[in-house]
Amino acid sequence: ILNGSNHSSCADHIFEKVNPEMEKLGYECKCLGGGKIDHNSKDKKIRVFGLSTGYGKADHSLTVEILKKVYTDYEITWSDDKK
Repeated sequence: ILNGSNHSSCADHIFEKVNPEMEKLGYECKCLGGGKIDHNSKDKKIRVFGLSTGYGKADHSLTVEILKKVYTDYEITWSDDKK
C-alpha cells in the first residue's frame, strides 16, 4: 500500500486500518516496511525516504517503480535518508 494522504500516519496505523478490509476480500497482508513520500507537484518531483519505527524501511526502489507508472512526467528518487 502506498499511502498518499497528507496525514502523517504511522505505517502501523495505516496497516491496522486497511488490513481488516483486505482480509474481508480474502487477502493475507503483511507490512514490509515504511517510509515517507515528499511530493512537489509544482516542480514535478517525488522523493521517497525514511523508515517506519515499528516495521523498518520499505524497499524504496519498489515504491519508486510503482510511482513511475502513474507519475510518468516526474523526477522520482529515493534515499536512505531519515529526513
